[in-house]
Amino acid sequence: MTQSAHEDHDFRALMGDVKPLRRSDNRANPGPRRRHPTEAQLARRESAQAEIAQDSFLSDDFVELLPPFDPIEVRRDGIQQGVVDRLRHGGYPAQTRLHLLRRPLGECRRMLPSFIRDAYAHDLRSVLIVHGRGQEIDSPANVLRSYLAKWLIQFEEVQAYVSAQQADGGLGATWVMLRKSERARADNRERQQKRRG
Repeated sequence: MTQSAHEDHDFRALMGDVKPLRRSDNRANPGPRRRHPTEAQLARRESAQAEIAQDSFLSDDFVELLPPFDPIEVRRDGIQQGVVDRLRHGGYPAQTRLHLLRRPLGECRRMLPSFIRDAYAHDLRSVLIVHGRGQEIDSPANVLRSYLAKWLIQFEEVQAYVSAQQADGGLGATWVMLRKSERARADNRERQQKRRG
């Protein structure tokens, strides 16, 4: 008897009393029967689609590339220049940071909205975004920096943003000032009233 025939004989001896499962009992292969999603699955799916739609306002279409050695500065109406200067010089401590170094543009586009909204929801005002800066105008870090400048202005929560000083990351980082939430404004009014007596 050859070895393969011997192995086949041993296998049949071991499996002698094993019977195949009926199709209805076979959980590994349920067959063509299709199950419908549960209410919870449908709700999760709808929530995920709504979240994707909500964050898709950030465009990855054409952006005019910023020169790699030029600082960025944007402030909305009503924000004093002194506040922007203090922000630029690190006068407000970074309450949280977002590191986007060496991340693909699409991933950065997905991360930014949740970061801004979470910071705003937790009453944070001063955040630092580290994105890097390349030496060439079309380097990936400079492309991200250019898109970031375009995206930040699209958030209602953002009041101003400026390039950081060298100690905080230089042109490879951006300070962002978020507006006060309604809860923070109410707390501030309450403190003012208590002070006045």
